[in-house]
Formats: sequence, structure tokens, C-alpha cells
Amino acid sequence: MDAFLISTGLVALAEIGDKTQLLAFVLAARFKRPVPIVAGIFVATLVNHAMAASLGAWLMSVVGPDILRWALGVSFIAMALWTLVPDKLDENDTKLVSGAGVFMATTLAFFAAEMGDKTQIATVALAARYHAMLSVLAGTTLGMMIANVPAVLVGGRLAQRLPVRWMHRIAALAFAALGVAALGPVNA
Repeated sequence: MDAFLISTGLVALAEIGDKTQLLAFVLAARFKRPVPIVAGIFVATLVNHAMAASLGAWLMSVVGPDILRWALGVSFIAMALWTLVPDKLDENDTKLVSGAGVFMATTLAFFAAEMGDKTQIATVALAARYHAMLSVLAGTTLGMMIANVPAVLVGGRLAQRLPVRWMHRIAALAFAALGVAALGPVNA
């Protein structure tokens, strides 16, 4: 249960102001069809994070516990710092497949924008840390939906009211705490 709850909370916080949330705002404004947009975000996130969680589970099985502990500790601390850097949506993130419907355009755009994004990397690290791939996958996917569904449904009105800087700071503290915990003494 810890893996699910921590994954959900961390990703929901880290996603506030993230480029994929900005993409959700753009898609909502462009298409004005929330159901296929939300469905596309869900499918893209599920596939993307399933790949990331699988990678994390695989890393856990091939890397020794001491190396994994240090790699995770450093990774979580790096994620904390990365979370403090505001994201920007670049033009390539908003290019949509011509002729594709709203669902497919959203799925492809969201999947591409999430590649190498902090929430995808966090999913790898969380899956390796908690040895609970399915719980992490469910949690990170739910966290993405918690952050992005309101972005689709209420758009710009929500973006102007969220204390993005404080959300990033809270997420950074959570990632840093995980990093310090991972680097702490090994339980015997």
C-alpha cells in the first residue's frame, strides 16, 4: 500500500505545472472534447508508465542492492532538484498527427511528451525502490490522472489558481526525503 500511496502522491504533486499538464491544457483548449482527451491521457500514461515500471523492476533484479541503493538515493535527490525547475511546453510537444482523431492525437502527443519526463523517470525509480511494479504503476497512473483530468475539465481557470511553486517545493521535499531514506543505513 505504501508503494501505491507514495507513487500517487509524488506523481500528482510533480505533475503540477509539468509539460504534460501544460499539454493537457492545450489539448483541452484545442479540441474541447474532454472524454477522448482524458481517455487518451490514461492510455498514454498507462503504456508509458508500464514500460517505466518494468524497467525499474528489471533494474532491481540485475543490480546489486548496494549499487541500487546509491543509484536510487542519487536519482531521488536529482528528481527533487529537477522538480524545482519549471517546465515549458515546446512546439514539438503540441504537434498532432494530422488526420488522427482526438483520442489518437492525445494518446500519441501525451506518450511522446512523457518520454524521459520526470514522472516517467520517477516511475522507474519507484518501481525499483518498492519492488511492487503493479502498485507503482497504478499509483503513478492515478497521480497523472489526478493532476491532468482537472486540467482538461476546467482548463486555464485552474492553472491560474494553483500554487504551482509551492506544489513543486512539496514534491521536491518528498523526492529528497526518499533519496535520503534510500541512502540511509541498510536494514539488517
